[in-house]
Amino acid sequence: MRIEKSYLPFMGAMIAVIVASNYLVQFPVDARLGIVDLSEILTWGAFTYPVAFLVTDLTNRRFGPKAARTVVAIGFLFAILLSIWLATPRIAIASGTAFLLAQFLDVSIFDRMRRATWWKAPLISSLIGSLIDTVLFFGIAFAAPFTLFDTVFGLPDGSLPFPVPFLSVGADVPLWTSLAAGDFIVKMAVALLLLAPYRALRSLVSERPALAASNGPV
Repeated sequence: MRIEKSYLPFMGAMIAVIVASNYLVQFPVDARLGIVDLSEILTWGAFTYPVAFLVTDLTNRRFGPKAARTVVAIGFLFAILLSIWLATPRIAIASGTAFLLAQFLDVSIFDRMRRATWWKAPLISSLIGSLIDTVLFFGIAFAAPFTLFDTVFGLPDGSLPFPVPFLSVGADVPLWTSLAAGDFIVKMAVALLLLAPYRALRSLVSERPALAASNGPV
């Protein structure tokens, strides 16, 4: 696996995002929005994780899909070790599984759509990737069937099966389900907001000439 020095800033950004998100996802947002108890639907990690898709998309734009996958893989290897230290092994396993599948899917979708209108590739790839990431992460990290990932390490069960109103206002569902739904809603909102920095950075992170020539004009 060839790693160019020019990849290093993207790798560093990816590591920072993953570590911060793995740590912050353990902390619900302790606040209320009207009748909605945000602690039952949202963790702080939802605000930081979508930035990983911005990093991946900018890498993909600049260097192409092969380089983006390299940055994802290297960033994952370094970040997963730090995640085990900052979080539990179960959180690290959930994060790693969800991260790799979601990010690789994001890379493929972005590359297929790179010739479309500037906002379509980053937005659509991020939304689909976020959906996959949310389902896998919250399922493995907090659903009762995955308790094995705690017990095998001799840790208390970290599952969140406790019944709460869905999104704080609906029928009772396991807490992790409501957290996942709230998380995904925030990720969708953040993905929209991140279109602004993506648009601003496009001129700074332009395609390499060879990549641009092979794909045609932007």
